[in-house]
Amino acid sequence: MWWCQKGVGFLPATLVAWSSATFIVNYVIAVLLGHTDPLIPYISDTSAEVPERCLFGFMLSISSFFGLATVYVRYKQVEALAVGGETRLHQFNSAALTLGCLSALGMCIVANFQESAIISVHLLGATLTFGSGVLYILIQTAMSYHMQPRFQSKDIVWARTAVGLWTMASIITMFVSSVILYDDLPGVDVTSKRHWRPGEKGYTAHLVSTVSEWSLAFSFIMFFLTYIRDFQKLHIRVQAVLHSNHLYDYDHYDVRGHVHQGERSPLLAGSI
Repeated sequence: MWWCQKGVGFLPATLVAWSSATFIVNYVIAVLLGHTDPLIPYISDTSAEVPERCLFGFMLSISSFFGLATVYVRYKQVEALAVGGETRLHQFNSAALTLGCLSALGMCIVANFQESAIISVHLLGATLTFGSGVLYILIQTAMSYHMQPRFQSKDIVWARTAVGLWTMASIITMFVSSVILYDDLPGVDVTSKRHWRPGEKGYTAHLVSTVSEWSLAFSFIMFFLTYIRDFQKLHIRVQAVLHSNHLYDYDHYDVRGHVHQGERSPLLAGSI
């Protein structure tokens, strides 16, 4: 049996692979068409023009769906493990679910609002994605520490801690370099500037900011690789529960006004 066939380990693996392809494919297309600089542009610059803008929106929307599914499965897994008096763990787990859903919502907003006319909505989506995502990673790391060694191995805890530190370093560096960039170029619309020349004012801060953004994006994505081993222990079973023995349970009238009993054929029996 292949590793991806064990449990639902395919879910975080698919999320990581698809999200990585979303960024890389759109970057390659944007560079080949000359829509952005080849030396590490902002992620939003790689989806600013057609056709990469359409492809980016489509692929990132699917990523948000995979992200939401992964976050929910992780929530249900921790809920099943946190039995008895694990009140604090339940609270952190609920907070992580909320943050994960907000991050997935932010990805969906980024995917569908990319034009410069609605840049404020795009920035709101990016803030939700990365802001909520960073908090989600930190909470999940703390939960993993609390759950070891009973439910979580120390290796996974260390791996999630390392990714969490990587994420924090990336977001702090991106914030500081962005502030410096805007201070160096007062009155310049930095968000719409896609072509930079080495040596021009603000170029170094711009480069540090873009590298930090890509680093933040991939640190967030790679965190879900640590879920694969946990998800291999899970199996999803779908069960249909009927609340009635009949498909239709009502009376109806024909064109002459006669009353007829509703259809009484069974829908199905058992479960899936």
